[in-house]
Amino acid sequence: MLLAVDIGNTQIAAGLYAKDKLKAHWRLASTRERTEDETWVMLEALCRVNGHELSQTTGLAISSVVPDMTPTFVKMASKYLHLEPLVVTHTLDLGLPILYKPASNVGADRLCNAVAGLAKYGAPLIIVDLGTATTFDVISKHGEYIGGVIAPGVEMSSAILHQRAAKLPRVALQFPATVIGNSTESSMQSGLMYGTVDLIDGLVKRIQQEMGEQVRTIATGGLARFIMEKIGSIDTIDSFLTLEGLRLIYERQKR
Repeated sequence: MLLAVDIGNTQIAAGLYAKDKLKAHWRLASTRERTEDETWVMLEALCRVNGHELSQTTGLAISSVVPDMTPTFVKMASKYLHLEPLVVTHTLDLGLPILYKPASNVGADRLCNAVAGLAKYGAPLIIVDLGTATTFDVISKHGEYIGGVIAPGVEMSSAILHQRAAKLPRVALQFPATVIGNSTESSMQSGLMYGTVDLIDGLVKRIQQEMGEQVRTIATGGLARFIMEKIGSIDTIDSFLTLEGLRLIYERQKR
């Protein structure tokens, strides 16, 4: 059994694999104050609800963009599972060249997405991940990670509008009935939701023009299914792409 953990700024995605099958998965709030003991108790309870025993886990793979939280899972693995986890970095043999400069600046989650995307869908490929940030990762026809785009995520944009503009409320992230809002709330929702749709469609089009060809585009992340129904440039939604990348990287290192 492999426990795959993707630590993001807003949420933690975790999945339990038996060989190549995802048996259970969860999303947790990213809380820096949580100890290794609290993390163990929470994950153990979630596993038992799904009919599994976390103590039977033989491996732990971690991707993290929150350095302060990584040691919590490392300590948990040492204390309760008596194993050393694999923490994904650009220094591992990932099976694809990284042309990003410097390579150390590529987020671990983006590396996982690239590895899984290349393995499952081939190249060339664009991967759009809707999380705290909306990121675009581009793989060339030669299977190289060549870079991408980083933009504010819809939740981040909503929070900044509310925090920095005294009269703008916090709004539910849902599509309004019309693009032209007839209230402050629906006007903000239109800007946030349809703005994200057009951001993605526009950037995918520009990336494809720059690459000089039609490129298959995959969407992943916590908000993918919620927003993608309005987006025309996405070919496939793969909600567990990052976890699958963690599994593939872990298996590659074992070999």
